[in-house]
Amino acid sequence: MNNKDIIEFFDHLAPEWDKNMVKSDDVINRILDNAEIKAGQDVLDVACGTGVMFDYYLSRNAASITGIDISPKMAEIAKEKYNDNPKVEVLCGDVLTTNFKDKFDLIVVYNAFPHFKNPEGLIAKLSSLLKQGGRLTVAHGEAREKIDSRHTGAASKVSVGLMSAEDLSKLFTPYFTLETVVSNGYMYQVSGRLK
Repeated sequence: MNNKDIIEFFDHLAPEWDKNMVKSDDVINRILDNAEIKAGQDVLDVACGTGVMFDYYLSRNAASITGIDISPKMAEIAKEKYNDNPKVEVLCGDVLTTNFKDKFDLIVVYNAFPHFKNPEGLIAKLSSLLKQGGRLTVAHGEAREKIDSRHTGAASKVSVGLMSAEDLSKLFTPYFTLETVVSNGYMYQVSGRLK
């Protein structure tokens, strides 16, 4: 799995992404409740795609939303959708190598974790981007088994299996106090507060 393949794969899907999106408002709101997103927070959405989560953050009165995606076409669509909103900034780039001007209260990786080939390095990098006491949440709006089955076929070259919530928790523990660990028939989430 390499960045070139990931970019090509998601650039190809970007034009139809919103139309084909499967999501549950109830599950997303539960994920954000567990992440304790509150009014006035600065949020980083990693692998933000077309900005699917931005309205949810805005409805909770986030102070600012920074979305980053490695796919130029995904980032372009997100920029176009939120171009008139001064609270939203969309960057195209690799979160692992991007220098951010500020730190964040909350970082969310939603429906994207299997597309990072170095999960341990990702968690370490994201921990360095949080303000003191900030939170990181890695979540999916479907069961782990469903995510893994979705990443067969063409997606197999741009995905690794979604690790168990217990294994992901172990990657969190050097940096975070765990607050939520859920893996059930309809969602997956590991969330913690920076130590």
